[in-house]
Amino acid sequence: MTDASSPSTPAAPAASASALLKQLQQQYKLIGEHQPMAIGIDKQLLAARADIPAKLLRGALGMHTRSVRYLKNLQSATQRFNLDGSPAGEVSEEQRGLASKELIERFKKRAEEHKAEKAAKEKAEKEARAETERQEKLALLASKFGRK
Repeated sequence: MTDASSPSTPAAPAASASALLKQLQQQYKLIGEHQPMAIGIDKQLLAARADIPAKLLRGALGMHTRSVRYLKNLQSATQRFNLDGSPAGEVSEEQRGLASKELIERFKKRAEEHKAEKAAKEKAEKEARAETERQEKLALLASKFGRK
């Protein structure tokens, strides 16, 4: 990973937000380590990388700031940072609380989805066993009462 202060040739513009995010994670330590970013960091990035369309950049930053790893770091952080790693303000208690709330909601939703998938799988297995038993009983009856 390179630091924003080190001279580097900007990479070619990415075709998608996820590809751009991967480029930014490699180019900027702040983004690669999922550290809390300064409010308005998109303006710093647009100034540093004029080749990136603003809409694509905002999409990539949205994916990044909604990631579990970023939210976990934000949840316990006290400081935000600029692209060069310099402090850019504090993370408020409200912002830490919102990150915690978002993580709790996601984990709860994931647990509910997992529970529903497990219940559906168990139901399908139970139905398959019942069908197998039914077929075995029919075969037994057919052999018992069938013509010989």
